[in-house]
Amino acid sequence: MQARMSIRKPAAKGMQAMLALEAYVSASPLPHAVKELVKLRVSQINGCGFCVDMHARDARKAGETDERLFTVAAWREAPYFTDAERAALALAEAATRIADNAEGVPTEVWDEAARHYDEEQLAGLVMAIAAINAWNRINVTLRQPAGAAF
Repeated sequence: MQARMSIRKPAAKGMQAMLALEAYVSASPLPHAVKELVKLRVSQINGCGFCVDMHARDARKAGETDERLFTVAAWREAPYFTDAERAALALAEAATRIADNAEGVPTEVWDEAARHYDEEQLAGLVMAIAAINAWNRINVTLRQPAGAAF
């Protein structure tokens, strides 16, 4: 598989904006493990091999366990996640599959996330979900192969 094009040069300003968004997410007070789990799960939903590969590797380098990486796609049935992580994953799934629910993100999903995260962390979580969805759409559209340099 080969990427359709490199977007770095023709969309340099857009890439700068995406990287600025990524810097915000990185600096947000949302726990690092949650950021990586959300990026991985959203990328799985969106079928972005490039991002699944990258975020699984990043999470592993940051100390994430194999059990959690192997089961994040089935987090509801796996015993390895905290209630706060489950709330973040549920919000990430609902926001990623926004068209699947007439309510958009169900109130109970939002309320559960708000129970575990303060306002700044929730803002970081929402922005992390938006950012990884955007990255997925860029990489899937361009057919960026897993393991390739972007």
